[in-house]
Amino acid sequence: MALIPSLFVGRRNNIFDVCDPFKEFAFSYPSLSGTEALVNARVDWKETPEAHVFSADVPGLKKEEVKVEVEDGRVLQISGERSVEKEDKKDTWHRVERSSGKFLRRFRLPENAKTDQITASMENGVLTVTVLKEEVKKPHVKSVEISA
Repeated sequence: MALIPSLFVGRRNNIFDVCDPFKEFAFSYPSLSGTEALVNARVDWKETPEAHVFSADVPGLKKEEVKVEVEDGRVLQISGERSVEKEDKKDTWHRVERSSGKFLRRFRLPENAKTDQITASMENGVLTVTVLKEEVKKPHVKSVEISA
């Protein structure tokens, strides 16, 4: 127990900052323009009997700032850009945790995805992309009688 407080000496971060070993470099990839950091949008992918449903956290973005595309017929691509907040030289910043910059997520869709029937909607900072599934056709099996 005596070791735990020593981890926090000189730090005002919460415990989650310490527990995430990838936090310091997870978003430090160079971006396409070289001035922003590539930001990772968190995405959940669930499969229902009727569809594949993707839910992406994009807080603070408008639908005009997010793009949903299908590339090469089977790759769902969700991208966008979170703008940098204008900095006033009179302001004193104590902490900056909200990331800005471009984000891009790609998912290879399964064979049963109807890529021509994809819908997307945004509500309360969550982008929901629904990809309907084709009905799996069972192979037609015909018995052949064996003659003598």
